[in-house]
Amino acid sequence: MNKKYAQIIVNNRASQVDRPYTYIVDDDLKDVVKEGMRVIIPFGKGNKLIKGIVVQIIDYWNDGYSLKKVVDVLDDKPLISKELIDLSTWMKEYYLSSYIDAFQPVLPPGDFKEVNTFVEKVEDYYNKDINEDELKIISYLDINGKILLEDLKKSLKLPNINKTLNSLENRGIIETTIDIKTKIDRKLEKWVKLLQRELSLLEMYDSIGTRAVKQREIIQFLYEVKDISFKELSEKMNTTLSTIKAIEKKGLLKIYEREVNRDPIKKDISDYKKHDLSVAQRKVFDRIVRSFNKENEENKFLIHGVTGSGKTEIYLQLVEEMIKNEKGSIILVPEISLTPQTIDRFVGRFGDLVAVLHSRLSYGERFDQWRRIKEGKVKIVVGARSAVFAPFKKLGLIIIDEEHEATYKSSQNPKYNTVEVAAKRVDIENAFLVMGSATPSLETYYNSLNGNLRLLELQERVNKYALPEVIVVDMREELSNGNKSIFSKELYDSICENFKNGKQTILFLNRRGFSTFVSCRNCGYVVKCDNCDISMTYHRNMNKLRCHYCGLAINPPSICPVCKSNYIKYFGIGTEKVEELARELFPNARIARMDMDTTTGKGSHESILEDMKNGKIDILIGTQMISKGLDFENVTLVGIIAADTTLNLPDFRSPERAFQLVTQVAGRAGRGDYNGKVILQTYNPEHYSIQFSKEHDYKSFYNTEISLRQEFLYPPFLDLISLLIYGENNNKVASIAKEVYNLLVEESKWIEREILNNHIIGPYPAPLEKIKNNFRWQILIKSKRENISSLKTLLKRVCIDNKYKLKIDDVKFSIDIDPNSIL
Repeated sequence: MNKKYAQIIVNNRASQVDRPYTYIVDDDLKDVVKEGMRVIIPFGKGNKLIKGIVVQIIDYWNDGYSLKKVVDVLDDKPLISKELIDLSTWMKEYYLSSYIDAFQPVLPPGDFKEVNTFVEKVEDYYNKDINEDELKIISYLDINGKILLEDLKKSLKLPNINKTLNSLENRGIIETTIDIKTKIDRKLEKWVKLLQRELSLLEMYDSIGTRAVKQREIIQFLYEVKDISFKELSEKMNTTLSTIKAIEKKGLLKIYEREVNRDPIKKDISDYKKHDLSVAQRKVFDRIVRSFNKENEENKFLIHGVTGSGKTEIYLQLVEEMIKNEKGSIILVPEISLTPQTIDRFVGRFGDLVAVLHSRLSYGERFDQWRRIKEGKVKIVVGARSAVFAPFKKLGLIIIDEEHEATYKSSQNPKYNTVEVAAKRVDIENAFLVMGSATPSLETYYNSLNGNLRLLELQERVNKYALPEVIVVDMREELSNGNKSIFSKELYDSICENFKNGKQTILFLNRRGFSTFVSCRNCGYVVKCDNCDISMTYHRNMNKLRCHYCGLAINPPSICPVCKSNYIKYFGIGTEKVEELARELFPNARIARMDMDTTTGKGSHESILEDMKNGKIDILIGTQMISKGLDFENVTLVGIIAADTTLNLPDFRSPERAFQLVTQVAGRAGRGDYNGKVILQTYNPEHYSIQFSKEHDYKSFYNTEISLRQEFLYPPFLDLISLLIYGENNNKVASIAKEVYNLLVEESKWIEREILNNHIIGPYPAPLEKIKNNFRWQILIKSKRENISSLKTLLKRVCIDNKYKLKIDDVKFSIDIDPNSIL
């Protein structure tokens, strides 16, 4: 008989065990074990029994080693699909991560070892052909109710029990579900179902008798519906539990308990009616749908549409097409703050077909949402970055809104880029990718011009609303005219007028806190974080200096610790300071702030946005979380307090980020029946990214920026890898960084010499030199696309497998493929 072998990964990040292990699958498990299931295996010298995940099943093995056997199977169906296994394996190779890190995003939320399978009887087995073993299982479930699969196996000890369970489940007699708890303490609700449906209504009436009129009405109602919650039944039929129990005693219905899902969509969401598409929207929609219906057509699209051009309505109607084809759709938004608004629209249109996945959900809520998707109970997922891994059986469409956003890049291993992962996933699953942005990333737009994806354009706002006028205010002139306030005269006057007219204002500053640093005017000392060597930000509401990298909070000094003078001064501004000054200048206005400090609580985003939508806020002050996607008809003024905060960062993407941020913030104005105005305050009004954003001119910005990228050899013309070497001993880190650099240069000489002579850059202290007590050194590698896999292999040999026996006990490496930033 042909043997089968399972390739299994274990939950261990150590590089020595970071590979699949091969185990024999015995005949009794051969038809049961499938890729994506968890199994029990003996591991290591002591043959300790541990849990692993099957990532591949093979028919042949000839390596000379004696193999151990799979002991047991924990699941009756795969936790992850073959397609998601392929995606994880690709991520492991592409982003140089460990197997377990690459598989973590596609596994159930939390620890896969904690997931449990439960078994329960859901249907009577009369008139069905039942064998002896099946009867034992059914009888056990009749007595014990819903039970852990593990406990069922231990109690019954039946041979080939997995096959028997599969047979019962296929015939609908039992049902298996997964949960993260070991016992059934979930929220349960009473439900009612009609039994003996083979009887006619008249035969049921006979069982009830002529006098019980209410019972007859209930039976007639249940005859026409499926199972119903007791709560709903009692409301609709104006009945009590004792009446229902009386019918149950006559054997006509059954009262049972059903689990209530932990639902993160708390509030009632009103219907979001379908809009007729404009001519421009219809053209874009039709072009994409044409590909849905044709073999071998393009499967990736970029909708480049100005802010307010109606991209969301196109997304909604594309999803509707997928529902008609019984396929799932994933809608990704870059910020949690955008999720409530997107949920409102999708739930308002599609109701219970929508699930939500993002980091603000509780562990239980996240698991329940994941399970609803896995079990095929929903057709749409709305969420932030990690929702790209939603476990649909039949995926049809991934939509990435605001695709240019930096939050689509993960900072945790694997450091994946959501756009790249989505593109790979739709290729694996024969699905479609639609991205949308008013300011696409340079790489995406470059790819669309070079035919790697189809570019579709929306050049006008819906209903022909004008794009807002952008007024650039040179803050140097304000200063020379004696205005030392953070509000220019133009901005102050405009806010007053807007408030008088009953309109709403958004004030944007991409920096939270009260002041950006505390310094001594006498000797120049700046208060820095001891752990990070980065200036600390003053937060007035708590009267603390806080480090935004490690979270350390200290009391602000009143005397300079260096020169002992009392000339301690607070410099710079953050959103908290803007809020205080706005309250002084506009005492009658209702003012709210939305940044990381005010939105830590659960539901805090929703409540601020709800107040804004309902006109309870006159001035909303915030960081980048208010810069995109939000759609409030009554906002007619946007003030950008300091456009230079992003522009002056030492990063090759800074001009692009500045252009995107200004354009996106500006896009919040004038989305209703009134014209919008944007006031952009800057100390650098001549900069091309400021000038082009003033004109809403993406194409001119792109042409200027792409030529600079080409000249200085940055993406998309070369691929980029950032290697960070860090540890607590600066000398050790610097020494290892130099050794690694020398090895990379020496070992890569066989790759085209002219490429690498000047394109392994470093090692040098990282721009943020010390974070969380770790000193950081950086090496940048630029490479042509055709050489990148060879360089990754070399990096793996040097830094991960340590083939060159470097003394790296106290030093760690962080490898970032296609980094979003080189800070």
